[in-house]
Amino acid sequence: MTTQATLTIWVGDKAFGIQIKPVTAKANFGNYSATERMKASFDDFTKKFGGQVFVVFSIDDKIKNEEVIEQIANEIKRLTK
Repeated sequence: MTTQATLTIWVGDKAFGIQIKPVTAKANFGNYSATERMKASFDDFTKKFGGQVFVVFSIDDKIKNEEVIEQIANEIKRLTK
């Protein structure tokens, strides 16, 4: 199985994934939608490792969808229970 995670981060015996998507100046990441293949891969990752895969949008080495930071923090808390 090929997962769509760029990074796999372990929290105890479970893991979550982060997929980093560089965004060009002309791209609109607000309209981003995961493809069905990606959704299936994310689901496979969750079944295998227990955690979600988060998509991080990067422009000039900065996170543009900063709300993902809180979502990742919440996932870490959930996985440590």
